[in-house]
Amino acid sequence: MPTPEKTSFDEIVAAGRDLLEAAGVKRLTMQGVAERVGVRAPSLYKHVSNRAALLAAVAEATLEDLAVQLEATDGSLDALARGYRRFAMAWPEGFRLMHSVEVSADARVRAADPVLRAVRPLVGEDEALEAARLVTAWATGFVEMELSGAFRLGGEIDRSFEYGLAGITRALADRR
Repeated sequence: MPTPEKTSFDEIVAAGRDLLEAAGVKRLTMQGVAERVGVRAPSLYKHVSNRAALLAAVAEATLEDLAVQLEATDGSLDALARGYRRFAMAWPEGFRLMHSVEVSADARVRAADPVLRAVRPLVGEDEALEAARLVTAWATGFVEMELSGAFRLGGEIDRSFEYGLAGITRALADRR
């Protein structure tokens, strides 16, 4: 009779996300996750083939959570950008990881879809992908600089974010 499972894929991913946020990507190891879920590291290999697969699973779970949060907004570009920023502040290491590891195309599409829906009325179908990429690149860059403490000239960072968001929204609307 086989021994019962002592952990699950979902528990492993949740422990990986917690470890990532607590200690950073370098400390997100099979051994570290095994300790968090209460098993020996070799037991994880029943669920996750290696560290790269663990990183991908954690990144994908983070991206899925982002998609859920974006879908919960009113769908406006303003609400999406603010939700994206809030998410990054809550999960900074996961935010960075989801941009640096390969995840499924389905997860990327699900996270991108709310932004595509928000920009279509502003720029039309033909330029929606480009506009969504512009918004995402600006928001990602802004948030990454914010997370790393790169805004050192004073002023209100929230005000700067709103200024940039308003400028991008105006620029996209002017394209029509």
